[in-house]
Amino acid sequence: MAPPQNNHPRFSRIWALLPAACVLYYIHLNSVHLQLYSMLHHAYTEHLMRPPSSQDRTSYPVTPEALTQELLKIDDSNSLQPFTRHIVAIGDLHGDLPNALRVLKFSNVVNDEGNWSGNVDFFVQTGDIIDRGDDTIKLFKLMEKLRDQAHTTGGVVLSHLGNHEWMNAIGDWRYVYPSEIKTFGTVEARQRMISTGSIGRAWANNYTVASRLPLHPYLGPPNTPYPPTRSRLYYEQDLDGLEHLETSHMHELDLESGPLSHAALSFVHGGLSPTYEALAPFPDKINELGTSLLRKLQRREQPLPHPPYPYPGLPQSATVEEHELYDANGPLWYRGWALEPEEKACADVEKVLKTTGTRRMIMGHTPDFHNIVSRCNGKIIIIDTGISHAYGGVLSALSIHYTFTPIVDSVNTGAKQRWSEREVVSALYEEHQEVIADEQREVVGDFAA
Repeated sequence: MAPPQNNHPRFSRIWALLPAACVLYYIHLNSVHLQLYSMLHHAYTEHLMRPPSSQDRTSYPVTPEALTQELLKIDDSNSLQPFTRHIVAIGDLHGDLPNALRVLKFSNVVNDEGNWSGNVDFFVQTGDIIDRGDDTIKLFKLMEKLRDQAHTTGGVVLSHLGNHEWMNAIGDWRYVYPSEIKTFGTVEARQRMISTGSIGRAWANNYTVASRLPLHPYLGPPNTPYPPTRSRLYYEQDLDGLEHLETSHMHELDLESGPLSHAALSFVHGGLSPTYEALAPFPDKINELGTSLLRKLQRREQPLPHPPYPYPGLPQSATVEEHELYDANGPLWYRGWALEPEEKACADVEKVLKTTGTRRMIMGHTPDFHNIVSRCNGKIIIIDTGISHAYGGVLSALSIHYTFTPIVDSVNTGAKQRWSEREVVSALYEEHQEVIADEQREVVGDFAA
């Protein structure tokens, strides 16, 4: 239909230009949304987002413009790529650098020069580096060197404070060799180094009491707490063909009870007792207590070490929960997983795994001088084998190879995509290795990286 006649020339010109403007706008609109549709068709997007606070509820969820900017970052070439993760963990080292390096070499964490090899994704040490030997300074320097080198290649070093680190921080030096004190110079110099000096700063900044290490990045980075404290959202393909992104296409990932919710490992020095009350959220609650207690120990006036002086104990300002952290039932000293009868241990472990969002517990502290101990089909793994010459135990490391491979299926895609998940857990020794667990299952869901 022709536009109505108008005696004003400027209105005539507007009507003349209107069809051309509509065509340009249509082309622009469709080209932009065809691009978005194509990208959505080939890949899912996973985003980690904080829940709305009372101050910003009006702006949540994010605007379509912000979503568009995020969608433009998608690389659909990686949507169905297989994923692998290799983890190596070692137990108590107790002042023995040569034996530590031997273990790190045959487990492929370091090369022949003692530098980060780049052949593992995560290296985990479960504490008790100090005491019973003379290499305290050298070992902690090695750990910080490997931490820095790993970071440059995308690797991660996870370090834990064992009961012996805590004993030294308290002033309980019963297992400190006089020859080791000489490597620091004096008692006072050693006190400074483990409180406000380089070793103490490393403990405060880079060491935790416990760790939760997800096997798949879907669950987030190391020490993402369980149960989840933040919402993770993904955006579903706009199948209805509308030209804007709707909030109905935004879904919360099931990180608490979904098929991968417990695809994670816990690491701690002593053990996670089934009756310890600060398990959840894991590992946040435990690590918050550890950070608080360590700060109090390092900042107080350093007591004269025991022996020969009286046992100083925890600071007067230590809370009940901080005392529980350090007692026999806490994660630094608990030995139940090594000592309880098999039937009781296997019944109790299920509760702890459920609470912590993990499928295996890995710990040191209680040595077996012959081999790494696996109980309850690999749900409990104790990796202290007395590596230090002070014990003369076997040299060992734990290796976990995790693979997550898409199953080619042209029908089942997106939320129905099938994956093959496999986890191979092995005990590594200098001359041989033994498979502790080799578990494989099929998982269904959209877990594209």
